[in-house]
Amino acid sequence: MLCFREPMSRDQFLAQLSHYSESSFISAAERIQTAPFHTFVAEHPLCFNREPGGHVTGSAWLINHEETHVLLTLHKKLNMWLQLGGHAEGSTDIAAVALREAEEESGIEGIIFVDNTIFDIGIHTIPGPCGMHYDVRYLLKAPQGAEYVISSESKALAWVPFEKIADYSSEESILRMADKSIRKTAVHTEK
Repeated sequence: MLCFREPMSRDQFLAQLSHYSESSFISAAERIQTAPFHTFVAEHPLCFNREPGGHVTGSAWLINHEETHVLLTLHKKLNMWLQLGGHAEGSTDIAAVALREAEEESGIEGIIFVDNTIFDIGIHTIPGPCGMHYDVRYLLKAPQGAEYVISSESKALAWVPFEKIADYSSEESILRMADKSIRKTAVHTEK
């Protein structure tokens, strides 16, 4: 597990996206999105800022220490159960954005990266001036016994077992990340 990492530049982020597009772990739906995602970042110098029409965001698929549950937020504005995450605010280090958002939205300290690679991506429309979010998700882990604090951005938070995700959300990307979590846990168990 990775506890410390170097800040990521724009070129490193693009390289990480390219590497992710070749991964055997990504779904067909994500594979279709990798080329337009890469093109968007390569062609829009301000893509990490809150630009109207679209920008890059960073999210955390925050799992518990035992790797059996994910922390979901009932988003205050969207009124949907989602992963933790938010705007890059100009930072090209989207992994650091994901970590910052996980800490801010959960109140949990001591969160670590499971690894420093992209876990999932998604391009989706957001109501209002944001337009499109080009969202990058990283797999993070909370320390043992972590207790969350609900932030002003959430109506609620919940540790949800991977197998029960469909009780909270029917969003394709949420269901996909739950499935990836189950597969990843199975790989760790086999080793």
